[in-house]
Amino acid sequence: MVRVGGILVCLVIVGLDIAAAILGIQAEVAQNQVKHMRLWLFECREPSEDAFRLGLAAAAVLALAHVLTNLIGGCMCICSQDEFERASSTRQISMACLVLSWIIFAVGFGALVIGTMSNSKSRASCGFTHHHLLSIGGILCFVHALFCVAYYVSATAASDERHK
Repeated sequence: MVRVGGILVCLVIVGLDIAAAILGIQAEVAQNQVKHMRLWLFECREPSEDAFRLGLAAAAVLALAHVLTNLIGGCMCICSQDEFERASSTRQISMACLVLSWIIFAVGFGALVIGTMSNSKSRASCGFTHHHLLSIGGILCFVHALFCVAYYVSATAASDERHK
């Protein structure tokens, strides 16, 4: 029964991350459909309301997937280098996946937010290009799914290992 629950949790996490990735890529497509004029690093274009909504939804779904992973995966606290070296390999893998998932979340979420804000109605002026940030954030959602599932599986294995 525990394995079925674990598989269901992994599927929900992957499903949320895939949904965020698709929304981010669709936001990029919607952003590219508005009229724009580009001159080297500067770009003048009208904001896309569809890209704004899709980018906002992608960022929210990515944040939900990340919070869900961290809540369900539990807290594997390792506070020092010495403690990390003495920990089991499963626990070390769990911590590495947790740290990498946080890094990927920060970069992907940041890319989605910057890309989304460039499509805000208040940003109808010219400025530096934020080209492809929505699709980069969407692609990072796929990578986030991999590390979150790896974290959940390794954290669950480390927890079972500790209880035995």
